[in-house]
Amino acid sequence: ELTLSMPQTITAGTGMDALAHCLEAYSSPLYHPMAQGIALEGMRLVKEYLPRAVVDGTDIEARGHMLAAASMGTVAFQKGLGAIHSLSHPLGAVYDTHHGLTNAVVMPYVLDFNRPAIEEKCARLARWLDLPEAGFDGLRRWVLDLRAELGIPHTLAEIGVDDARIDEIARMATADPSAGTNPVPLDDAGHRAMLEAALVGRLA
Repeated sequence: ELTLSMPQTITAGTGMDALAHCLEAYSSPLYHPMAQGIALEGMRLVKEYLPRAVVDGTDIEARGHMLAAASMGTVAFQKGLGAIHSLSHPLGAVYDTHHGLTNAVVMPYVLDFNRPAIEEKCARLARWLDLPEAGFDGLRRWVLDLRAELGIPHTLAEIGVDDARIDEIARMATADPSAGTNPVPLDDAGHRAMLEAALVGRLA
């Protein structure tokens, strides 16, 4: 009941943060089968209930399931996070962007970067979520469609980020603890590549 008056933009951003926690935990190369399962169910709850919570903030069933999904994300990411968060943390610190919103904006660009290491996992996830399109492409399409449905911008430029401090952001991202459990090893060049893609909306 305490969440019923939360604005749509905050509902969308925090909901996408829950998705990011579950997705990155699921993608992490570390071994933790219980966290893996929790992440999967958390993502299913986001798929089913986040759009409902954004459309109608008084939908208490959707609110309840989203609180569960958020809690499941916090449990799951003991398995690790990744580049969504290693990018989002310095971007938020330097540009004062909303954390969940920033996670949502960079998510598809990080998926592209990590594709060689997570393609099989994404295929399983697409089946679990019963997506209309299979495989990695189906999962990324769902993320893009969900962002559009929730009014999430497609590029970092749309949330006030520019390229003036891109090298600094890349170095900060590499130093972020979340970078250590990304499925693909990260360095400044990798972070810079994702930042450049997210600034202009360039998908593979």
